Amino acid sequence: MSELNRNQQTTINVQKQANLIWNVADILRGLYKPHEYGKVILPMTVIKRLHDTLMPTRDMVLQAAEQYKDMNETMRNRMLEKAAGYAFYNTSLYTFDTLLADPNNIETNFRTYLNGFSDNMQDILANFKFDIEITNLAENDALYYIIQEFNKKESYLGPDKVTSTDMGYIFEELVRKFSESYNEEAGAHFTSRDIIYLMTDLLLVEDKDTLVGQDVVKTVYDQTMGTSQMLSAMIERIHDFNSSAEVRTFGQELNPETYAIAKADTMIRGGNPDNMALGSTLSNDQFEGYTFDYCISNPPFGIDWKKDKSKVEEEHRKGESGRFGVGLPKISDGQLLFQLNGLSKLKKTGRMAIVHNGSALFSGNAGGGESAIRQYVIENDWLEAIVQLPTDLFYNTGISTYIWVLTKNKSAQRQGKVQLIDASKMFEKRRKNIGNKRVDIDEQCRNMIVQAYGEFDNKEYTLDDKVVESKVFDNEDFGFTKVTIESPQRNEQGEIIMKKGKPIADTNLRDTEDIPLKEDIQTYFEREVLPFNPDAWIDRSKDKIGYEIPVTRLFYKYTAPEPSEAIIERIKKLEESIVANFEALSGKEVSSVD
Repeated sequence: MSELNRNQQTTINVQKQANLIWNVADILRGLYKPHEYGKVILPMTVIKRLHDTLMPTRDMVLQAAEQYKDMNETMRNRMLEKAAGYAFYNTSLYTFDTLLADPNNIETNFRTYLNGFSDNMQDILANFKFDIEITNLAENDALYYIIQEFNKKESYLGPDKVTSTDMGYIFEELVRKFSESYNEEAGAHFTSRDIIYLMTDLLLVEDKDTLVGQDVVKTVYDQTMGTSQMLSAMIERIHDFNSSAEVRTFGQELNPETYAIAKADTMIRGGNPDNMALGSTLSNDQFEGYTFDYCISNPPFGIDWKKDKSKVEEEHRKGESGRFGVGLPKISDGQLLFQLNGLSKLKKTGRMAIVHNGSALFSGNAGGGESAIRQYVIENDWLEAIVQLPTDLFYNTGISTYIWVLTKNKSAQRQGKVQLIDASKMFEKRRKNIGNKRVDIDEQCRNMIVQAYGEFDNKEYTLDDKVVESKVFDNEDFGFTKVTIESPQRNEQGEIIMKKGKPIADTNLRDTEDIPLKEDIQTYFEREVLPFNPDAWIDRSKDKIGYEIPVTRLFYKYTAPEPSEAIIERIKKLEESIVANFEALSGKEVSSVD
């Protein structure tokens, strides 16, 4: 199916299914507050997805359950999974139809139905904490009507009609609605597909040669996976290159509900549910010792890491053997910790795409944690490119954001270089805003950005009135030495105070200069400092190396101010227009004032 047709199908399915599922809110109104609707609708959506997925092989599973009832548990599980065609199954005799046929026993029978799921699915249901909601719904005579709503013909969620991509969008829409109701940050759960597809394409365009042929196996890891939409998009994109490729996905998620959705989605896709982990990536790494072909993630930015502080500092003290040995950012913002974690999980040929806000580019002082992390990445020659995205692209924030592309295996032409791409003007405005999301990176815009990245040149690319600009820099262009400039103390006569033949520094006059690594420090000092302060000197014992990536300044274009004559003429025309409008409204003539 072409991308255009697939997107059209997805849009129709998402709008239809999300609206249908949202109708359940009418039943919940009064029983739950709006921000609590997700406690029922999200797990019920997952349960119905599982129900419809297993229906075609239901009879074979029931036969196998009877046939192998005396077999040891491990072998029996394997036979039931084989019969189901998935890594999960349900041996209950109930379906949504038969549940509704016995309304008087709906609660007991529904629990029996859920208990019929395999153990790996019980973990998913437990993370939704749905048991207490079943009791609440039953006691208020709402459980029957909820199941009835989800059992409507138009509420069908089987994978033959509703693809994994569609399902991802449906969950995205639902969670976004619940998040908005609660003033919660929807971006903590979701990155919209236009951003994800740009990230996947940036990751894969340099890897085309490794994706073709027979027996291709690729591993993909998302350290903050939400409902695993980045992972499913990577599968989709890799299969666009090679439909026979095996893509193994791994992910970790802090939020139990979104983890449960991710695990269910993985199982329906035929993935290994054991590769989905619950817990904090920073303090409870579930994939220690693993390395992957690809890492793709949108970690939280501007979020503190206080809860993880003890474990993170413990890893930092391990030095090179720990994930965070190189340095720690400020406690108020842990996004660069996720970058270090991702790098520790990359194979020697691995590639990573990660989203950051602007602070990751320049926050922190020379010699501090953030600068040390940037230095570590750039001096190891792992930073391949940074793409500045349009503002108003995310659901929950309108700020500037950036995709960092990192690899431990740069191509020959990229070695020692960093490509910066300003794609802030490459977008389509949305007809209808979704939260803070006012713009999209559509397929044409995405292709233009990926082309700019792939050509690796100092060049502008235009699409109608939209423009992308690419610039290539040396790694050293982002480094500098922060030197301390001292000036002497002077007595009342203005004479320099000396001690052991050397001038004494006046700490009130102390200053610093950031000298680019490419410049000779003494030459810079003689050119930029001595002409204005002939008695100054550099205290080289205080030198600190710093790294920052001033994207905005590097793409700044000077615009000459408007000539004063033009401004005067514009003001005069504006005054004449105001006067004319006033006369038209009042019917009185106004004398002009020169």
